[in-house]
Amino acid sequence: MEIRKAIVTAAGKNQRTLPLQTLVDRDGIQKTALSIIIEEILRAGIEEICVVVSPGDQTAYRCAAGSHASRLQFVEQSSPLGYGHAIQCARDFSATEPFLLLVGDHLYLTHQAKGCAEQLTEMARAESCSVSAVQATHESKLPYYGTVGGRLVTGRQRLYQVEQVVEKPTPTEAEQKLIVPGLRAGHYLCFFGMHVLTPTVMEILTELVAESGEKGGVQLTTALKKMASREPYLALELQGRRYDIGVKYGLLIAQLALSLDGKDRDEVLTQMIDLLAVRK
Repeated sequence: MEIRKAIVTAAGKNQRTLPLQTLVDRDGIQKTALSIIIEEILRAGIEEICVVVSPGDQTAYRCAAGSHASRLQFVEQSSPLGYGHAIQCARDFSATEPFLLLVGDHLYLTHQAKGCAEQLTEMARAESCSVSAVQATHESKLPYYGTVGGRLVTGRQRLYQVEQVVEKPTPTEAEQKLIVPGLRAGHYLCFFGMHVLTPTVMEILTELVAESGEKGGVQLTTALKKMASREPYLALELQGRRYDIGVKYGLLIAQLALSLDGKDRDEVLTQMIDLLAVRK
């Protein structure tokens, strides 16, 4: 399966300015979150990138992309009709091809030679089906994420056959439907903010958008659940961590993670110790 295209969603009311925020990357260089996301995508060998934005945001995003601006295409989500609707807005861009999907308010960090998106696209190419990145997550975080249930693929590590998909389940619902053998108690496979999806998903989203009309509320998880009954669908527990910059202190935690993994680690640690000493 050839994966040449990526879609980044950034049109949400509480999300649209987050990719424009500036951080210091592991190399010690100031970059916008959008630039860091683009570099993650390019590292996976993707050729074309489409960003779904709110009307009028294209100029700000081109500026935030810096030297990568020429690589971007834009589509607008004219009305806030749901995350699934935002993805479906890029239907003409993806056409009949599989695509890598990322959210614009997550950053990724790994100590492996291959980046998170690279790990995911490599698995999707090998298995020739949709693969969602997941991360074992404590049940206290379930209100923030879509979650999958399933079973480990025989003879494989960190690769799961998806059997259930639930959007932001309660702990009780997760315990009833989403327990995955082998995970620590109280932990579930929550979405990582990154997927490789076949054209079937876009077809289902188009059907859901048509059915919902102006009511909106179309969710990707609904489409994924339908797809799982039609064709193979896997989840891969990546060797890496996601950092949601849209939650409280999220941007700070993401910056700390980048700094402590970068060339200025010792300087940052020294300043953190100084801050802790002042607190005492």
